[in-house]
Amino acid sequence: ELELGPGTSDLKLRVGLHSGPVVAGVLRGDRTRFQLFGDTMNTASRMESTGSPNRIQISQDTADLLKDAGKEDWYVPREDRVQAKG
Repeated sequence: ELELGPGTSDLKLRVGLHSGPVVAGVLRGDRTRFQLFGDTMNTASRMESTGSPNRIQISQDTADLLKDAGKEDWYVPREDRVQAKG
C-alpha cells in the first residue's frame, strides 16, 4: 500500500470509460503534449465528471465490447438507466 502524504486522505477517484473512434495529435507550445479529441473523449469526460467517487462508469458500448470478449464478470450492470447529454 502506498501513502500519498499529508492532506490526501480525502482523495477520491472517478473514471468514465467509453469506446469509439478518436483523433490523436501532438500539441506543441510551452509544454508539448499528446491529446485525444472527438465525441468518444467528450462522452468519457462527461461520464467521469458526473460519476460517483471511487467508481468506474462504463458506457453501453464499452460494456458490449467486454461482453463480446467474454469479460462479463468484469462489471456489474446498473439497475437504473443514466441519461447522457449529447
